[in-house]
Amino acid sequence: MRDAARQLQSVAEELWGTGLPLRLRAWDGSEAGPPGGPVLVVRNRRALRRLLFKPGELGLARAWVAGDLEVEGDLYAALTLLSGLIWERGEDTGGSRSLGAALREPGVRAAVRRLVALARPLLPPAPPAEERRRPGLLHRHTRRSDRQAIGHHYDVGNDFYALVLGPSMVYSCAYWGGPEDTLEAAQRDKLELVCRKLGLRPGMRLLDVGCGWGSMAIHAAREHGVRVVGVTLSAEQAAFARKRVADAGLTDRVEIRVQDYRDVADGPFDAISSIGMAEHVGAARYLEYARTLHGLLAPGGRLLNHQIARPPQHDEDAYQVDAFIDAYVFPGGELAPVGTTTGLLEEAGFEVRDLESLREHYALTLRGWVANLEREWRRARALTTPGRARVWRLYMAASALAFESGQLGVNQVLAVRAADGGGSGLPLRTRDWR
Repeated sequence: MRDAARQLQSVAEELWGTGLPLRLRAWDGSEAGPPGGPVLVVRNRRALRRLLFKPGELGLARAWVAGDLEVEGDLYAALTLLSGLIWERGEDTGGSRSLGAALREPGVRAAVRRLVALARPLLPPAPPAEERRRPGLLHRHTRRSDRQAIGHHYDVGNDFYALVLGPSMVYSCAYWGGPEDTLEAAQRDKLELVCRKLGLRPGMRLLDVGCGWGSMAIHAAREHGVRVVGVTLSAEQAAFARKRVADAGLTDRVEIRVQDYRDVADGPFDAISSIGMAEHVGAARYLEYARTLHGLLAPGGRLLNHQIARPPQHDEDAYQVDAFIDAYVFPGGELAPVGTTTGLLEEAGFEVRDLESLREHYALTLRGWVANLEREWRRARALTTPGRARVWRLYMAASALAFESGQLGVNQVLAVRAADGGGSGLPLRTRDWR
């Protein structure tokens, strides 16, 4: 008799404290739960063992990455329905408790025993190969640990990123006029927005911190006539960016380095762009980051800091890390409220002059990347590993929902290093930028 799905439904509802929100299919082919909509597929008993040995988000992530869990149908709808079961970071989940919290409660021992019986043989599965293996070290944000973290995330393969990001090769929030825009046009408009905020003019010198595959450097040099130094810790990114610079005929104006921003010693620069890089800096190093960039700017120079933010939480001193993101996506990444970021920039000597939230823009961007990935799914799996492709699909889809719901934000902060006498060099009507 095939009834694993019914047994799982019963256990899940007792643990979760409410009805199962989507249909469930088990390894024996049985199904249970409400019809219609997406289906959560539990492919084998190993998925249950992963949850028992690592209750919560990390166990679920391991089961997803290994292919033990799958979603048939709309992934966004499934993640929305399962949000209370998955997330453990204090979001509003409608009063339901996460699976990790439920498994640790003393009043559900009978349900846990039934889950153990379903999961047998009870042996701890090895984590998927895509999981990073050096916990703790990457949170120190030394030069060595930051290189390791960047390598884990960005040295996945340039062809894979080209498939996901599209021709722009920009891995940060685009700037949309509307949902009808193309991803390529929205990324071009974002680069132009940054250049306008920085007031770039021919002959100026720009430092692009975390230059990625060179898109900002190329745009600034080609469209605004500036000289650019771009720095990245990823050797694969740098090689790709240098080829793009050469193909664009800009080698006399753009230099791409594999270099830590803390080791840049040839300032001053007239402007600095930091787009989607500061999330890697770490809370303990953020003031150092801000002071370093302040020291590299000429008096009157501008910094454009484009960075993901999280809402303030009750215990701002607590170390905040997302288990799935830390293990599989951005090792050592830390998010801070935008107020914390602007305060540290000011402490470093900057004058913060403008802040623009692009939260909804990032949701549209992520949905565009997911669409690219799903459209070329078989090729994406071949370009990296099946597990890595699954990591990227899950994290981008979940992140899109987080930006849409306000659980995450992203902001462009324009700051200046005041000139002698306190002049900012900005127009009286700031949004004219120049």
